[in-house]
Amino acid sequence: MSDAQIWLLMALLAVSTYLIRFSFLGILGDRALPGWIMRALRFAPVAVLPALVAPSIFLDGFAGETHALSRYVAIAVTLAAGIWSRSFAVAFLSGLVAFLALGAVLA
Repeated sequence: MSDAQIWLLMALLAVSTYLIRFSFLGILGDRALPGWIMRALRFAPVAVLPALVAPSIFLDGFAGETHALSRYVAIAVTLAAGIWSRSFAVAFLSGLVAFLALGAVLA
């Protein structure tokens, strides 16, 4: 790709991102959203974590790495903490702490 194509692509992505955000904040910002949309938006954070982590787990993204054990343990801790606490924040922070602690011990 040439430099001009890269700059054009970045500009198009910036405009499209702005328009997507403006559609919610600018056009709908002063109106109340229907209850079914608000209920659906409550599940957005819960859907993000599995969407980010699942490819690494199921597609063997980090098998054979030096810290594969700490990642697998962090996944198990995150899952257990999420089921136990039913809180996204607790699950995320528990997995992060487990990963960092095991990474420091195993390094």
